[in-house]
Amino acid sequence: MDRDTLKELLGRVQSGRVSLEEAVEQLRRWPFEAMEFATLDHHRAIRCGFPEVIYCPGKSVEQVGRIFARLADAGPTVLATRATLEQYDAVAADLPAAEYNQVARTITLRRGEHTESVGHVAVLAAGTSDLPVAEEARVTAEIMDARVTTHYDVGVAGLHRLLACRETLELANAIVVVAGMEGALPSVVGGLVAVSVIAVPTSVGYGASFSGIAALLGMLNSCAPGVSVVNIDNGFAGGYIAATINKQAANKK
Repeated sequence: MDRDTLKELLGRVQSGRVSLEEAVEQLRRWPFEAMEFATLDHHRAIRCGFPEVIYCPGKSVEQVGRIFARLADAGPTVLATRATLEQYDAVAADLPAAEYNQVARTITLRRGEHTESVGHVAVLAAGTSDLPVAEEARVTAEIMDARVTTHYDVGVAGLHRLLACRETLELANAIVVVAGMEGALPSVVGGLVAVSVIAVPTSVGYGASFSGIAALLGMLNSCAPGVSVVNIDNGFAGGYIAATINKQAANKK
């Protein structure tokens, strides 16, 4: 249950359209709901500003389908990450409005009225091989009501590609930079803009990249002070942090 849903329910109780008993029944599973294999945090949207997100790896097709359905009953917006097509099929069987992004491996559901997209988050990917992680960041930021622009395949091997979108980057409230191999792109971006840069190392690269560790360490050692770093391949965290920063910045304007 999100803040708007709770306000609407309390307003109906106040106006007499919903009885106290009916309201208690609707709130019975709030703030959390215990299932046999999961405990769902229905209070998170009110506490943190966005509902609990489903991390799909390690969960069965049935588990993802049931968790997604319960979260959809509790609120209008649901996000699942690292989902397979089979897991999406289980969700769509009950919720045909759910959407699957095959590149990002995300399942999203957005119903009813929602906040108009605010501010501006930019998502950059050094190479095409980084797109699954970059798309995960984009989908996350967008479902959190951020307006997102993407700039893909702008790695440092061809720096002119990055400089061509510099004016757009300067307008963003936060920038997610996704890169593998040596992970140099966030440092370059951090030296060009005056906003927070969230660096996302990917496991892309040949043997000495050590499945993303080289990029992670390079980003942690960035000489650009405005760069922060999330874990390897964690586009979700990059998009989430950027959307949070963006919302705070947009609310101040």
